[in-house]
Amino acid sequence: MSLKINKPLVSVAWLQTNLKNEKLIILDCTIPKVTSSASVSDKKKQIKGAVFFDIKNSFSDQKAALPNTVLGPEAFEEKAQDLGIQKDAIVVCYDVLGIYSSPRVWWMFQLMGFNNVVVLDGGLPEWTARGFPIESPKVTQLKRGDFKAYYHPKKIKNTKGVLKAMANKASLIVDARTSERFHGIAAEPRKGLKSGHIPNAVSLPFGEVQEHGKMKSAAELVAIFKSFKNKKEIIFTCGSGITAAILALGAAIAKVENIAIYDGSWTAWASTEGLPISR
Repeated sequence: MSLKINKPLVSVAWLQTNLKNEKLIILDCTIPKVTSSASVSDKKKQIKGAVFFDIKNSFSDQKAALPNTVLGPEAFEEKAQDLGIQKDAIVVCYDVLGIYSSPRVWWMFQLMGFNNVVVLDGGLPEWTARGFPIESPKVTQLKRGDFKAYYHPKKIKNTKGVLKAMANKASLIVDARTSERFHGIAAEPRKGLKSGHIPNAVSLPFGEVQEHGKMKSAAELVAIFKSFKNKKEIIFTCGSGITAAILALGAAIAKVENIAIYDGSWTAWASTEGLPISR
């Protein structure tokens, strides 16, 4: 039974109700926080029937100089097929931290032209708090999928595109890092990386669109993103492109359009010689 998704976020109750849908594929999109010394345990639990979506090793370009560089459409298509993802699948993304890395995967699928994808609000903590079924990760032989990528380049920006947007009043660059990192008060977690922010960018720490590991209500998000709607394009940035996707998710819930993510984000900007930096 096919099920079309018309919103970017679903509740754990929704997932529990649709858990037996044959088109459903649940992706564990967990990565550890770059600002944390804790690791993601190999003995972790997962939502029943979930498949691990390896952002770091499988779905990032291993030849790229920057962390978390998104794959090209051909490579993404092949990797998604390896996970058994079909063209008519319902993809649910979650992580063990609530909502941290799962929006990055949601955005990646949208970048590849696949819209039947959602983020699980509250992730594994909310799922387990409700007593819904979990299991230990297991290796299973997946039937190869027929997923097709239809790349949407307007959803992604590189450094050249951000530099151009920086001088365009119709564009808005929004930084998801903490205020301390934005203003260069706190050091960057990546050793040797310069501190500060892209000139003309505004600060919106990703924590401000969340509450207790879940996204704030649609009404609250509409209020937060209200002033963004008059912009021709909105570019979200962060440390390396992970938490920028949390803001992109919030904007999508608030029905803000023309959004993109700066892939590489501050790591790319601060690593490029000759670019201006504000504090």
